[in-house]
Amino acid sequence: MTRAAGRWTTPATQALRVGPGFDLAGLDRRSTPGWSGDKKSAPDALAAQGERLSELQERLFAHGRTGGDRAVLLVLQGMDTAGKGGIVRHVLGMVDPQGVALRSFGVPTAAEKRHHYLWRIRRALPRPGYIGVFDRSHYEDVLVVKVEGLVPAGEVEERYDEINAFEAEVASSGTRVVKVALMVSLDEQAARLRERLERPDKHWKYNPGDIDARERWPLYQAAYQTALERTSTDVAPWHVVPADRKWYARLAVGALLQDALEGLDLGWPPADFDVETELRRLEASDPRT
Repeated sequence: MTRAAGRWTTPATQALRVGPGFDLAGLDRRSTPGWSGDKKSAPDALAAQGERLSELQERLFAHGRTGGDRAVLLVLQGMDTAGKGGIVRHVLGMVDPQGVALRSFGVPTAAEKRHHYLWRIRRALPRPGYIGVFDRSHYEDVLVVKVEGLVPAGEVEERYDEINAFEAEVASSGTRVVKVALMVSLDEQAARLRERLERPDKHWKYNPGDIDARERWPLYQAAYQTALERTSTDVAPWHVVPADRKWYARLAVGALLQDALEGLDLGWPPADFDVETELRRLEASDPRT
């Protein structure tokens, strides 16, 4: 019996985009919006997606090497265990690593704290030709900072508009911004944390602070709701990906990244030399003749 292939019945860019009236509390985190297949159909779909992503990423890299100004920035946000690392390994792992610039943002260093919170973000933006990936990002400064009360509420309130202006500036410079919020359920997070505790090969991934954040789950969900509402714009929309099913989350992020790369509409850079002349030179270059 032939296995039915999965497909996007609604493009991921539409099925997952945050729009007016979005309600994070009502999100089914085991759902697979827009996708017609199941887990069995995922490997073939991901492999086909990888081939296309690889070609598109090579075009982007070639574009950057020949004086182009385009880039892609993939912003990954989510609670602990949401699968950000898995996205990097399984989706970005399908393209040439020399064209990927990964940056993880943890607690600011002492040097970073002496600057505006966007200072370290600006320094990490991808150069032309690259896919930049932020594992956590400037959104920590309206999520963790807000929940933990690290800055005055009024300052957090100002940051939403500030972030929108910053992302508009990034987009106008030639960088396509793809923002993904990976949303895992409370029960699934517990299962993943338990696995990290019960398996010695996973202990290195466990952080006792994850339990502290988990105890503030309602506050974090409210902070995400506000951030998604206030910073999903036309030039940098948010896409919320249900993350309980890892295979779906990887397919969805791959589809969003593919759409961004295809939207750049990049061809192969033309040769800046005479091809026929170089072919004749090649033929004449054999030292044995």
